[in-house]
Amino acid sequence: MASVSALRAALLGSFSVLVTVLLGFGLPSLLNLGARALGLPETSVTECIVALYLGFVLYVATPRIPRGSVKVKGKAVFITGCDTGFGHALAKHLHKLGFTVFAGCLFKVQIKTDKGAEGAKELEELCSDRLKVVQLDVCSDEQVDQAVKYVKENLGDTETSLWAVVNNAGVSTFGEIEFTSMDTYRRVSEVNLWGTVRVTKAFLPLIRRAKGRVVNVASMSGRMGCPSQSAYCVSKYGVEAFSDCLRYEMKAWGVKVSVIEPGNFLAATSIMTRDSVAVTAAKLWREAPTQVQEDYGKARFEIHMAATRSHCNTGQKDAASVLDDITDAVVSKRPYTRYHPMEPHSWLRVQLMTHLPGAMSDFLYF
Repeated sequence: MASVSALRAALLGSFSVLVTVLLGFGLPSLLNLGARALGLPETSVTECIVALYLGFVLYVATPRIPRGSVKVKGKAVFITGCDTGFGHALAKHLHKLGFTVFAGCLFKVQIKTDKGAEGAKELEELCSDRLKVVQLDVCSDEQVDQAVKYVKENLGDTETSLWAVVNNAGVSTFGEIEFTSMDTYRRVSEVNLWGTVRVTKAFLPLIRRAKGRVVNVASMSGRMGCPSQSAYCVSKYGVEAFSDCLRYEMKAWGVKVSVIEPGNFLAATSIMTRDSVAVTAAKLWREAPTQVQEDYGKARFEIHMAATRSHCNTGQKDAASVLDDITDAVVSKRPYTRYHPMEPHSWLRVQLMTHLPGAMSDFLYF
């Protein structure tokens, strides 16, 4: 293993040197050639490098260019998954901006008995006419239909008042493919993918009449696969594909469709904790076929689970960038197709994984 790591480091270092040399000598010549072709005066090597670096700095450091904002007054937003995490924070944030917010919560009914209902209770305690908590299990056709009915009954103008739907509800899990049951694949996709499809289809007539927005929360794992996350990746890849198809179809109606692709926010959302990992790990091993247990071995499995537990506290602790991007997708007159709230190294990894030949990206990261 050490020799492989050393070889990889040497190749990455050599690749960096090669890129530096090409940029230092080749790019200025190409820029000068382009200038001559356009009838412009040639620039020096130094000026070319300065211009390139300045462009890079501007791209990375410049705040998002304002693209106009819609009027918030009189507009409503429906958000799923508001019990905790991004959805809970987003409901309060958009309400503060002046939207009427319908916050879909899974545990609204059991407010007095279920600890999971603390998020719904906190939202209701705001006692605002513009923030309404709605009982919603995105896996239930009946509850989604009841949510649509409730929204219609509480909107002044059902033709244009519902401005946006934010499909945020999601679950996560882990486990290598041979340890992951078909029930787990179905359960994760039922929430993350089919829940998104179900809610979108139910509210789309209202959104279409308002020429509003559909904002779907996917993940960087919807653009690239990750070991031990196949169930999650499959569901988020589906959200990406569904969003693209919806965007194509809704263009004629003036409806904007955006996808949010957060990076690692485990520390901010606690979607996976050390305790939940321990419970899931025990279940994975207990339910694995005997042959899989024998081939993988308990020692290897335990090492893998320990690495997963240590991963729980990683990532960004502040979800502000996700909230900012979702807000921009909702209020901007010209929202982006995709938003990437993630750390620079995660963004770079996504670009390499999705643009390099598979053999190269596999060698670099796996």
